Amino acid sequence: MSVIANSTRYDRPNFYRKCGGSGLKLPAVSLGLWHNFGGVDTFETGRAMVRRAFDLGITHFDLANNYGPPPGSAEENFGCILKNDLAAYRDELIITSKAGYDMWPGPYGEWGSRKYLLASLDQSLRRMGLDYVDIFYSHRPDLDTPLEETMGALAQAVVSGKALYVGVSNYDADQTARAASILKNLGIPCLIHQPRYSMFDRWIEGGLLDVLKEQKMGGIAFSPLAQGLLSGKYLQGIPEGSRAAKPHGFLRPAEVTEQKISKVRQLEQLARARGQSLAQFALAWVLRHPQMTSVLIGASSIAQIEENIKACDNLQFSADELKAIDAIVPADKAKG
Repeated sequence: MSVIANSTRYDRPNFYRKCGGSGLKLPAVSLGLWHNFGGVDTFETGRAMVRRAFDLGITHFDLANNYGPPPGSAEENFGCILKNDLAAYRDELIITSKAGYDMWPGPYGEWGSRKYLLASLDQSLRRMGLDYVDIFYSHRPDLDTPLEETMGALAQAVVSGKALYVGVSNYDADQTARAASILKNLGIPCLIHQPRYSMFDRWIEGGLLDVLKEQKMGGIAFSPLAQGLLSGKYLQGIPEGSRAAKPHGFLRPAEVTEQKISKVRQLEQLARARGQSLAQFALAWVLRHPQMTSVLIGASSIAQIEENIKACDNLQFSADELKAIDAIVPADKAKG
């Protein structure tokens, strides 16, 4: 039986932003289910976070075929939450999935072939109990598969009615421009790009942001808090239960260096001067770009979601603030 959602969930001003040149709006803060929603995690905790996010106006829930662990379990868990709690609100939700990384054994279980992408989409729909996803992504470029084949598969997903929009993730600037051109020729716009982007990882400033503007694509940043480094939780070491402490996490203890933590401390001082937490400060910095429609937050508690969404209360940065940030974490000169 569906829950009754908070009646004030859409009262947050300027929270929904147009995705590129499309008519679709996304919340400035979206919830990613990469971590903390898999079979190894506590189901009721994830369920509570999804429900609270929706009550706060977060309508966008981002998944991929391999999210877990084990792979596929995040989609299965989300499907249960959707069926039991949010089924009545399906038309108010943006639900996304991706395919590209290793998912099942053999030569057809990863990368970018038509065989893999369309089979994976069908599997994702079954796991979530859906007829369609709102956005389906090619999760990473495949240099051994013609880009025309990969984009043709995305176009087929739309034509078949199994996806409303399509996008790419982890593509560089040149790959993104080519992908958008191919899709345009097929009559399907490339709606969105999902790159990794944070103060510690600024590669998209080397060209990708320009491509998004030229192609009228939206952007949604994953890991905007650098896997938690910019949340402030590692200032006193690696806490128990954090990503760096988990054996299946993507942030390894060796990456939590004193050099990085020193930079985090300096950034936290700038955040305090603005009246923001470090996490709010880091998210607002990403969202300042017109091409960044949304940021994907990962969360392990309701409190983190409630804190992070408040980043939208102040997205303006002075020239002096941006200069101070650049002095601490200089822009990456690598081509994006």
